[in-house]
Amino acid sequence: MSNTAGRDGGVQSVDRAISVLEILARRGEAGVSEVASEIDVHKSTAFRLLGALEGRGLVEQAADRGKYRLGFGLIPLAGAVSDRLDVTRQGRAVCHRLAGEMSETINVAVLQEHWAVNVDQARGPSTVATHNWIGRLTPLHCTSSGKVLLAHIAAEHRAALLAASGMKRMTAATVTSAAELDAELERVRAVGHAVALEEYETGLNAVAAPILDRAGEVIAALSVSGPSYRLDEPRLLELIEPLKAAAGEISRRMGWFGG
Repeated sequence: MSNTAGRDGGVQSVDRAISVLEILARRGEAGVSEVASEIDVHKSTAFRLLGALEGRGLVEQAADRGKYRLGFGLIPLAGAVSDRLDVTRQGRAVCHRLAGEMSETINVAVLQEHWAVNVDQARGPSTVATHNWIGRLTPLHCTSSGKVLLAHIAAEHRAALLAASGMKRMTAATVTSAAELDAELERVRAVGHAVALEEYETGLNAVAAPILDRAGEVIAALSVSGPSYRLDEPRLLELIEPLKAAAGEISRRMGWFGG
């Protein structure tokens, strides 16, 4: 019972701390009494919450007024997701242009835990009846986007992600051997793209290329996918260079100007 009570109390404290941050974001500044009133706690509780947040740099006190405001400690936290948000905005025009040129579905995917999650999609004129992939979590080991994302993370982290996912066999073509996948990911790093031929869904083919941030780190994958009868292997090979060029354009929009 005591352990359960402790966990419940911890969740309540986290919830209150988040509420404090939201109050300061909305109001700009607030004193202890104002915070206590808004979250309906005693002033001493509000003071402890603000003190804990101040200790982590998430809030700071304006010395001349005794009020609190959001601190600079939030900047690294915001920065951790800002590129993932920016890549959607910066890549949207490129994705729609590419979908029109290739007449297939274009997706942007990022890493989320042991999944690739699609954060944006553009459909070509031939893809009226295709899936809506936005927000869909897809396996890393058997999708073109997932393989691009896996290929560019540290081996130890990659192994942990694959252990969490289980490398489930999705089709007869799915690679379920870690050694075989490692060899493929080495090729992905060497050639700058990844291909998935009916590995995730029977009848679905795709190719993906990496999108880089300003530091040259892979933050997303740009892919083109379609039915295997239309997007067969020869057609995929034709689309690789235009896809990589488009991924490079989005990377430049994200601030990457390296080689």
